[in-house]
Order: sequence, then structure tokens, then C-alpha cells
Amino acid sequence: MTDKDLRRDVLDELDFDPSLDAADIGVAVSEGVVSLTGHVGSYAEKVEAERAVRRIKGVRAIAQEIQVRYADEKKVEDDQIAARALAIIDWSVHLPKDAIQIKVAGGWITLTGSVRWQYQAMGAEAAVRKLSGVYGVTNLITVKPEVRPMAVKDRILEAFKRSALFEADAIKISVEGDKVTLEGAVTAWAERDAAERAAWSVPGVRSVEDRIVALS
Repeated sequence: MTDKDLRRDVLDELDFDPSLDAADIGVAVSEGVVSLTGHVGSYAEKVEAERAVRRIKGVRAIAQEIQVRYADEKKVEDDQIAARALAIIDWSVHLPKDAIQIKVAGGWITLTGSVRWQYQAMGAEAAVRKLSGVYGVTNLITVKPEVRPMAVKDRILEAFKRSALFEADAIKISVEGDKVTLEGAVTAWAERDAAERAAWSVPGVRSVEDRIVALS
């Protein structure tokens, strides 16, 4: 695929995505590296623009230089952003109250604290980046290990055995501290993704290295 073709695919994907207004986004491509410039109306749109580009086959790397520009009437003070961020986290039944701390400076949110599950750290970031007035989010939330490595491995094996998407015996699990490594072969990418999700679902897991090979 040429850079010209790749640029056209990126532009088409940005225009197709209903969650962002790509009218003011510039796209340049050089040897498979996509550079995004211009501006959007919210931080959530900036994140979605990058996600849209990552979906395109042939993209080797992304240089993200999109700016977030709010209209004057939409500017929100840092204390208001902080209060709304705290409220949205408190309202979420999936996020532990008082476990996540929020700092806001110049519209940029920094999240700290510790949670038991990886999806909680990711969910907190997803919740606050949609708030009006936010220019960016730094997620420093840690996943606190609460189980021993052998217990982690046992719980992953149990999750594998419950899954109807793949054969648990086809995957080898190794655990070192809070890091899980998956190896083996499956018949489809969906099975590989399901195995990785099962590994992430165990409390205490902070990283998953997926070496599983999909045969088709």
C-alpha cells in the first residue's frame, strides 16, 4: 500500500467515525507513519481519532499532534472539572470509592491511587476524559496485587476452562510476580483475544505478554 492510499483510508475512517468531527484534522503519511494535526472540540475526540487510525491496516506508527480547542463559552475551571470527575467516579458501580485520587491543572487530569482490577484503572480514565473542559488525562493508577502468583495462575486456568472459545490445554501460562505470559497456538484471533481477556480478569495482574499464535 502506498502512502497516498493509506492517507485516503485514514481520512475515510476519520470521516466515517460518528463520535468525532474530523473537519479540522490534518493527516500526513510518510512510509506508513501517520501524523495527525489540527484541532478537535474535546479530548474524547482526540482519543477517538487516534483509535480510528489504529484500526487502519498498514499504519506503522502514529504521531499525535492534535490540539483540543474549546469555545470560550465551554471553558471550565479546574475545580469544576475535579468535582465532576470525582462525581462520575463515585456514581460508577464498577469503580471503588476513595481509591482513586484526582488532580486537575490547566484542564489536564492526573489520576492516581490503586485498584484491584486492570479494567477499573482503564474505566476511570475512560469516564473522566469525556468531561467538558478536559485537555488530557494522565493515568497513574496502579493495579495492586492481592494474590500469590500460583493463585493467579490457578484462577486464569479456571477462567480458561470456563470459556467455550478455546481449548485451555493449548495455552501455557507462566506467572512472575504480577506479570502473566501466555504461550501456545489457537485457531483464530478471537480465541487469542479471549485468552488475553481472561488473564486480565484476575485481580493482581498488572501486565500480560501475549505470545499466543493464531493459526488462521
